[in-house]
Amino acid sequence: MIDGAFARWLADRAGQALMELRAELGFADAGALKSAGDKISHDLIRSELAKWRPGDAVLSEEDEGSRLVDTASGVSRLTADRVWIIDPLDGTREFSEEGRSDWAVHVALWARNAPSPHGLVAGAVGLPAQHRVLGTDYPPAYPPMTVEAATSGVRTLRLAASRSRPPAFLTGLAEDVGAQLVPMGSAGAKIAAVVTGDVDAYIHAGGQYEWDSAAPIAVATATGLHASRIDGSALRYNEADPRLPDLLVCRKDLASRLLAALQRHSG
Repeated sequence: MIDGAFARWLADRAGQALMELRAELGFADAGALKSAGDKISHDLIRSELAKWRPGDAVLSEEDEGSRLVDTASGVSRLTADRVWIIDPLDGTREFSEEGRSDWAVHVALWARNAPSPHGLVAGAVGLPAQHRVLGTDYPPAYPPMTVEAATSGVRTLRLAASRSRPPAFLTGLAEDVGAQLVPMGSAGAKIAAVVTGDVDAYIHAGGQYEWDSAAPIAVATATGLHASRIDGSALRYNEADPRLPDLLVCRKDLASRLLAALQRHSG
């Protein structure tokens, strides 16, 4: 199975397991559900990677040792040619709340010989409660403009924002560009919303790690969207320090406008 299809299959498998767990445990004990969700998805993904991609390294949120060395195979991710970057359950808070669908499963592949600066060559974002998987094997079509923008030339921007910890400057930036903030849960769900055209952009500057964005960025760039740090520099993955604290994902026609606004508000 080629890597893109494999990433989609893995994200879908883990998503199904998480949905079954939700149905089995219910929502009375949010902490227990979060812990069980992280474990079941992580164990499933790691088991399948060990079986089908045994020579590859892994960077996972749920495996602290993998931040430098893949403890399952002993392969250092810093010298490996291929590294799977996974977030088994992105948005544990939303996962543990009944009725919420803004949580995700992230599976991405970084390759040393990749042609792009970010190095991501395959990826999939599972959105189990939305019954879909977005993947680089069949990237979604570039999101269309809204009817309003297409007919009038006036765009009311919709910016995905963290429901719990949006950047302090985001309200001012939104007012500056005439945008509406749309609170959402996980990073994967927010970038997926840009990919599908439900929002126009996602700006984050509150601190994240590579696994929070690798798979969604792989899909977004395969779709043709702009993705960068908030200063316009390239996103890079499989770095020694896996922290990746800020990013911008948006339609390409909005990138210069939003980057200029970020210069005014994020400093």
